[in-house]
Amino acid sequence: MSFDLVLFGGTGDLSWRKLMPALFQAFRHGTLPRDGRIVGVARDSLSDEQFRHLIEERFARVELDKRPGPDEFCRFAQLLHYQRLDLSRPEDYGALKERLQQRNAGTVVMYLATSPALFTTVCEQLAAAGLNTPSTRIVLEKPLGHDLASNRAINDTVRRVFPEQQIFRIDHYLGKPSVQNLFALRFGNALFEPLWRREIIANIQLTIAEDLGVEKRGAFYDSTGALRDMVQNHALQLLCALAMEPPISSDADAIRDEKLKVLRSLQPWSGEAIGQRAIRGQYGAGSVRGEPVRAYREEPGVAPDSTTETFVALRAEVANWRWAGVPFYIRTGKRLAARDAHIVVNFRPAPHAIFRTPLGAANRLVINLQPRDGLELHLLAQGQQQGRPVQSQPLVPVHLNLDFDQRFGSQRVGAYERLLLDVIDGRLNLFVRSDEQEAAWRWVEPLLDAWRGNESGLRTYAAGSWGPSAASAMIARDGFCWSEEQ
Repeated sequence: MSFDLVLFGGTGDLSWRKLMPALFQAFRHGTLPRDGRIVGVARDSLSDEQFRHLIEERFARVELDKRPGPDEFCRFAQLLHYQRLDLSRPEDYGALKERLQQRNAGTVVMYLATSPALFTTVCEQLAAAGLNTPSTRIVLEKPLGHDLASNRAINDTVRRVFPEQQIFRIDHYLGKPSVQNLFALRFGNALFEPLWRREIIANIQLTIAEDLGVEKRGAFYDSTGALRDMVQNHALQLLCALAMEPPISSDADAIRDEKLKVLRSLQPWSGEAIGQRAIRGQYGAGSVRGEPVRAYREEPGVAPDSTTETFVALRAEVANWRWAGVPFYIRTGKRLAARDAHIVVNFRPAPHAIFRTPLGAANRLVINLQPRDGLELHLLAQGQQQGRPVQSQPLVPVHLNLDFDQRFGSQRVGAYERLLLDVIDGRLNLFVRSDEQEAAWRWVEPLLDAWRGNESGLRTYAAGSWGPSAASAMIARDGFCWSEEQ
């Protein structure tokens, strides 16, 4: 299969940190089609050899197991080419077209690893140069807009140039093996489906925690915040995977139709609900892994009086027959106690207790997403203390642990590797449709409006903690416990 993968922003941070290592891993695994070419595009004046040397230098900064040896890179480098292009100059797109026509590859992927502010410019110029052919696929990185209006404006422009089936909107969480296993857990097994409903499940708790701060992205993050950066996309996509009805098939639109129904069923925000069901915070100075770290407002590029949230906790509800009354708790933030992403499904207690059980003990399913990947099923079993009658002994918690990393080992495929291969092959299952994005923006926008420039209700938490204690208090008000260890 012949393909040309054109990386706009080919010398940028995303390209060398994520995309090139992912493409190399696919090359190493033998899954990248051999009749392919990777063309880096940027404003720098570089030859093909200079571009290859630049990528080789930057490979030294990626994780050790993702670095190629000299011989491996020499073979991989034969796929790498470079084209100088100023995104605002129509004649440069003409030169790119000439270069692509030299091979006339069966598939051309235009990957926009640029600022989203440039998406419309690039798409319009591609159309003007005749580069929006039926064999072309366009890949858009998040964030796609900063609110509903800007998201619509970008999508409207892109759809005027490319039909929906040629547009690949990336949410890299959907490419993670652990998230794909979430779909397999629900729709590839008969075990949980009879239990997956309001009568059996008490609540579902979703945590995406990062121990890192904003690093060198202070200026970007200060105009974004945790709600836009994590909730509107990653967290809501996970919620959809948990709450959606079984699709009629594994086709992309069948899956995305069911996700859209969930997003449209989310209970909308009112002014009173925001005060009761939404909590935000901003990290102050603290300690992470024993090292002191500065407060968010002291980070480079961050305004000293910033009201941008770095922590969000929400109580969401899916207002349909399957889930009515079941809280979905979402918690995400930066500079928390650990890097950890997981989902806890808490089941209701047995309807009639005949055993003594520890206070707060319950059956629960823990779906670990990162850094671990696997399932834990927490049950209650009969204690076996010597010298006491069995009947008088309380039940004790036990759990079954399925470690997918240990089970599958080197077979695991990274998120960007999976997504890039799917773009080349034309598979849309793990990509987001425009109406999904709009529904997600519509749900979070009342929160954005209420919090914009408003310091009221913004809590400060020490870096290295689990965030505002009010998040756990909110859950406790509903009679549930949010375990910090989980």
